[in-house]
Amino acid sequence: MKAVILAGGLGTRIAEETHLRPKPMVEIGGRPILWHIMKIYSAHGINDFVICCGYKGYLIKEYFLNYLAHVSDLTIDLGRRETIFFNQRAEPWRISLVDTGDATMTGGRLLRVADHIRDEKLFCFTYGDGVADINITDSIAFHRSHDKAATITAVRPPGRYGALQAEGTCVRGFAEKPSGDGGMINGGFFVLSPKVLDEIEGDCTVWEAAPVENLARKGELMAFHHDGFWQPMDTLREKTILEKLWASGEAPWKIW
Repeated sequence: MKAVILAGGLGTRIAEETHLRPKPMVEIGGRPILWHIMKIYSAHGINDFVICCGYKGYLIKEYFLNYLAHVSDLTIDLGRRETIFFNQRAEPWRISLVDTGDATMTGGRLLRVADHIRDEKLFCFTYGDGVADINITDSIAFHRSHDKAATITAVRPPGRYGALQAEGTCVRGFAEKPSGDGGMINGGFFVLSPKVLDEIEGDCTVWEAAPVENLARKGELMAFHHDGFWQPMDTLREKTILEKLWASGEAPWKIW
């Protein structure tokens, strides 16, 4: 099974980092968040990836072209022009890196990699800027059980601000970063049938708009509820949250 990951957006809300690199290459604990997402899938046996590149996509290509050297010890014989790798610690990944355009929308990027997924019975699809401790295996099993075209992972967004605990006008304490209003949102981590490609018109199609709305109207969209950890990295503040969790040694998404 393949996992398609969107990795081509501009990441304007975290411009402090993305003026130099695409957002999926922003590092958490010394590794790109894209790597963390791939490790989540790999922990569930999915090791075949299609990466939808765009803005500064060459940096993603260069990272994986040199990945074996990054994670292995090596001997470089300049005389013989040979490089010998040893103590290799690379994952068993197969990675297709596809240029899907700098300005292409999310649905358009998916359509641009259609040749890589059209013959699959189903595939996974997510964003390159968020992590979770989601059980991918269970989400796939759920998708197969209902036999609809699409499964979306429904999550509760993390709260942004601490909430006052008050009795009348007297403050008794604070609730640290409570969850949102209880409503669930699109958390990515889709499981899809290739027939969803028929809902995408072209480069300007936003996946979360007409395609998802049409699937819902047709009764072809089901929700896999995830009540565990989920955290996007849209801002520098959210990057800091993820960095602190990783540094603590208790990052919830580290399921490998």
